[in-house]
Amino acid sequence: MTSTQHSTTTRGHSGGVAAQLAEALEPFVGGELPVRLRAWDGSEAGSADGPLVVLRSVDAVRRLLWHPGELGAAQAYVTGELDVPEVDGWDLDKALTYAFAVARERGLSGTPRPTPAALVKAVRAAVDLGAISRPPAPPASQARIRGRLHSALRDRRAISHHYDLSNEFYSLILEPNMAYSSGYHSSPEQPLQEAQEAKLDLVCTKLGLREGSTLLDVGCGWGSMSLRAAERFGARVVGVTIAAEQKKFIDDRIAERGLQDRVEIRLQDYREVPERDHFDAVSSIEMGEHVGQKNYPTYAEVLRRSVKPGGRVLVQQMSRTGKWPGGGPFIESFIAPDMYMRPVGETVAMLEEGGLEVRDVHALREHYVLTVAGWLDNFRANRDRLVELLGEEVYRVWELYLVGGSMAFRDGRMGVDQILMVRPGGPHDLPLQRAF
Repeated sequence: MTSTQHSTTTRGHSGGVAAQLAEALEPFVGGELPVRLRAWDGSEAGSADGPLVVLRSVDAVRRLLWHPGELGAAQAYVTGELDVPEVDGWDLDKALTYAFAVARERGLSGTPRPTPAALVKAVRAAVDLGAISRPPAPPASQARIRGRLHSALRDRRAISHHYDLSNEFYSLILEPNMAYSSGYHSSPEQPLQEAQEAKLDLVCTKLGLREGSTLLDVGCGWGSMSLRAAERFGARVVGVTIAAEQKKFIDDRIAERGLQDRVEIRLQDYREVPERDHFDAVSSIEMGEHVGQKNYPTYAEVLRRSVKPGGRVLVQQMSRTGKWPGGGPFIESFIAPDMYMRPVGETVAMLEEGGLEVRDVHALREHYVLTVAGWLDNFRANRDRLVELLGEEVYRVWELYLVGGSMAFRDGRMGVDQILMVRPGGPHDLPLQRAF
């Protein structure tokens, strides 16, 4: 039995909201409603074998009318107007995976494009249900970023929306190093902290760091790379971030560990780094996604000019194919405004055009699935405190984000790669054979 064939169908009574909605939606979903829909009046319709989708308010329908597809559904989910309860063996991951499978089978993609007849039918149903009105206000958690795209001010606002939730919030999701990027896993059973430390050691090894090496850490996050390079490899590190909460966190750790003579963290835009031909190595771990397509050549130039001729540069960066380089309407609206991803080959080409010689590309896609699984375990274990910190709506935003992100890496819609480079113009000391 395929995912679009069902042995049992549940229909509400003729006046039930669920039945009206199911009938109106059939032209948009290519046939029978593949989920079990329960409406705010208690009526049910659709497939008894599919995941349960609960509409708690007519506002869920209003959001889908104003923003058909992913954005409207995400708005309704994070506000709790739409829910996917964990019943009958279904959870959010399984339900979304099932929805993607149905969409593939039925040839559905992107925002629905209804026929005139289907549109008229849907409008009539919406009128009958009282769903025709002004659009509901956007959820409080939805980003409201203004200003010229990728100006320094707008970038600070976009980064603050995502990273300045609170240091405690992230500490409850990440592991003790506070590494917010893909780990390097030896097995699915390896603890998340070990996998993150293995990733940091891998980066430091690829960069050839040793006692006295100088490192620029572009987009240093909560300092996992900067601190590891200083403590374990003896490097002298400058890290830059535009997230004030992150700088405060790292400065506290630097003081706790007595690393003031080895690590300096600047609240500084990457474009403002003044050093030229200065550092032995440069790292940038999952920061290049945030600089934008038009600014990527500037980003590549900053990496090139900051390192000495012959020095090494390592970028770890997510990749994506398809029409949503920002990750899709949900990610772009709620999580990471202005993010831009592209196929890894295009990124490699842009780095080469920026004057760097690419020496190695290391794909880590499957590792990210394991990393997010660890984050989800922490996230769910700390649910009560996370809700206490930032509320139920933000919790639901992050639940959708983590589950959806894991699926994207698992299914190959996104990837992540470490790109190792050297700056031409001087001798480099990369080994003839890989030592990593």
